[in-house]
Amino acid sequence: MRCGTHNRTRTGSGRGQARSTVYQDRCELCARLCPIRALLPQPLPMADGLRMRLALFQPDIPQNLGAALRLAACLGVSLDVIEPCGFPLSDAAIRRAAMDYAAIADVTRHVSWKNFHSNTGSCHRIVLFTTRGAQPLDHFAFQSDDVLLFGRESAGVPDEVHEAVQARVHIPLVAGARSLNVVTAAAIALGEALRQTNGFPKPPGTG
Repeated sequence: MRCGTHNRTRTGSGRGQARSTVYQDRCELCARLCPIRALLPQPLPMADGLRMRLALFQPDIPQNLGAALRLAACLGVSLDVIEPCGFPLSDAAIRRAAMDYAAIADVTRHVSWKNFHSNTGSCHRIVLFTTRGAQPLDHFAFQSDDVLLFGRESAGVPDEVHEAVQARVHIPLVAGARSLNVVTAAAIALGEALRQTNGFPKPPGTG
């Protein structure tokens, strides 16, 4: 978890240029978990040098953010949190849901959609998961450095986000089913995206 005293701005050339900024204030969640980072196993290396990202747009439910932290940490995927959230990021429910995985997750907080898009949209293709005019998941070709974007649990994303993304995808459901839990949908999407791009973590020594 990177924030507060662990804030960062990524710089470089080409596709990795100027990716993110974070708040300057100290994050209580980071303060509680960073001391145990050194005692925990580090994420397994990815299949190649490129990294897929998972992004949550203004999440409403702290338990879902905690579960997303755990999902991202376990799969070696970076997590972007686009604020404002509907709850304080120090909420104890996040710590309960994420358990120790929050300390090894690669998380970047963005103060707004504009901040996220200006620092990420030029470096990555943003793929929005939505039911609006979207291509089915099983017909979509992912790239190894895509950003998989999921909207608010209560309201999805506004029109400006729909207009700004490079692709829109939906997960096919049975008739009468309205939607999946956002982290369930993210797990399904990441599973397919990482499968297509050979991006699942590879334990050391397995090639």
